[in-house]
Amino acid sequence: MYCWEGVNEFVAVAETESFTRAARRLGVSTAQVSRQVSSLEARLSTRLFYRTTRRVSVTEAGQVYYQHCRQVLDALEQADRSITNMQLVPRGRLRLTAPVTYGEKSIAPLVNDFVARYPELEVEMNLTNQTLDLVAEGYDLAVRLGTLPDSSLMARRLASRTLYVCASPAYLSANGTPHSLSELAHHNCLQGNLDFWRFQEAGKPRNVRVHGNIRCDSGRALLDAALKGIGIVQLPDYYVQPALSSNALTPLLTHYQEDDDGIWAVYPHNRHLSTKVRMLLDYIAESLAADLT
Repeated sequence: MYCWEGVNEFVAVAETESFTRAARRLGVSTAQVSRQVSSLEARLSTRLFYRTTRRVSVTEAGQVYYQHCRQVLDALEQADRSITNMQLVPRGRLRLTAPVTYGEKSIAPLVNDFVARYPELEVEMNLTNQTLDLVAEGYDLAVRLGTLPDSSLMARRLASRTLYVCASPAYLSANGTPHSLSELAHHNCLQGNLDFWRFQEAGKPRNVRVHGNIRCDSGRALLDAALKGIGIVQLPDYYVQPALSSNALTPLLTHYQEDDDGIWAVYPHNRHLSTKVRMLLDYIAESLAADLT
């Protein structure tokens, strides 16, 4: 059986870079921490720390040992939380943000269902297309669409979305149907915030610059314009699927359609994800998956 003695003290010193601070964290004396670490070093026959009168630093061997010990401690903490959380229900305040249209259509109803199930939870939901700073503004999580930029945030994929290029039968009857990406230059392409549309050609992503007589940051407004025969539009499935199903819009250039991209939950890096956030994410992911079956 493995001797665990001294491991907690070692990890505390490695993370605080101080025997005194480690002792304070563990609620024991500095002398006890020092004895336990010295005993651990003797048992391992290796030096884990460089000690001077001014600072404590981890040796190369100590770094390797710390990484393994931290993983074991994390697993034990997760095991403890798994048992404890079985007895818990979500309660308290939870702040989240999501894009406006997708939030209204898909996220807010699920959050409302979750709150109805757990009325001790108090939710503040901000639907905005701005990318908010979750840490600076105190949000527990955000729902974001598409490709995520590199950041220190943790991410969990909740679902996928498909981008469609489409137009009304009336527009196509009057202006013809494009069959190649180059033909888009001869069509009225209704634009959102970007000057290009996203495609995939020969297995590689390709952005195509487009032009049109309407530019708007509202997907609903662009959908309305497309339905009225003004031009071609590229929008995610949650905007256009009903119109495609009813043949009010016709899908175009499907052989250039980009692979589905993600709908993500992102949250600040935190090893101890709270029960309320974890349970809400599980509920949203399971509900979105159920909608596809």
